[in-house]
Amino acid sequence: MRQRRLMNQINVVPYIDVMLVLLVIFMVTAPMMQTGNIDVPSAGPLAAPPSEAAIIDIDRNGKFALRQTAAAKPKPLSYTEFQGELKKLIADDRPILVAAHNSLPYQKVIDVLEAARELGAKKISLQTKSSASGT
Repeated sequence: MRQRRLMNQINVVPYIDVMLVLLVIFMVTAPMMQTGNIDVPSAGPLAAPPSEAAIIDIDRNGKFALRQTAAAKPKPLSYTEFQGELKKLIADDRPILVAAHNSLPYQKVIDVLEAARELGAKKISLQTKSSASGT
């Protein structure tokens, strides 16, 4: 019987294959590990909104209300009523403020701004709170 000769080398090919697979896994998953948090800057002292500005209020549930002036009582609106009122405000060339609740998903605010843009709004802005006053 012939004796086997001992092999004194290590076959590293399987280890290289495993390392390449791990490298690919880390390269694919690393970009997914980043969170999407954004530090929104606070606004300094703010000027008062124009007195003729209409204010569109969006509550935390995404429901609309319209105030013809800052001191007026909000009038609840459905989305179709909101679009009709928006058309009237744009036709009158009145400035429009969008006041959204801070826990409202940002996409809802973008949808309102996009609807206004499609209707031809040129004087529309977002209402913010002043960091200087703490409110």
